[in-house]
Amino acid sequence: MRIGHGYDVHKLTEGRALILGGCKIPYNCCLLGHSDADVLVHAIIDALLGAAAIGDIGNMFPDTDSKFKNANSLNLLDVVCKKIYSYGYKISNIDSTIIAQAPKLKNFLPIMQNNISNTCKISKSQVSVKATTEEFLGFTGRLEGISAHAVCLLV
Repeated sequence: MRIGHGYDVHKLTEGRALILGGCKIPYNCCLLGHSDADVLVHAIIDALLGAAAIGDIGNMFPDTDSKFKNANSLNLLDVVCKKIYSYGYKISNIDSTIIAQAPKLKNFLPIMQNNISNTCKISKSQVSVKATTEEFLGFTGRLEGISAHAVCLLV
């Protein structure tokens, strides 16, 4: 068994859609980033890569490479899953948390769970997606950004 942890954060801005867990969220702000800035999927990618000890998202998909500009993070997750599967690993489970003061995400969590499980080719019961606020504390509480944590178990 191998455990991995991932974390990502992106600044809130304007100008495109807010994407979390591969789901377009209606909101007046979006996340700033080279790809689609999907903090949830990015944290999951880092957890998977960390568990397999094969680098991190920045090494695999550098923001200096134009081919990843506005990339769909679920496509990046698919590449990572294929890579870890090629090493003989299987995903036992993924547990993740989005930290955002706004928008409220409760109604979108099942869609995110479905998107991630489909991309990883695992059961929805193997994927947990949660959301929490920080009670107006810190940069997420001040609506400056959104962050996410993820842990995974590979077998």
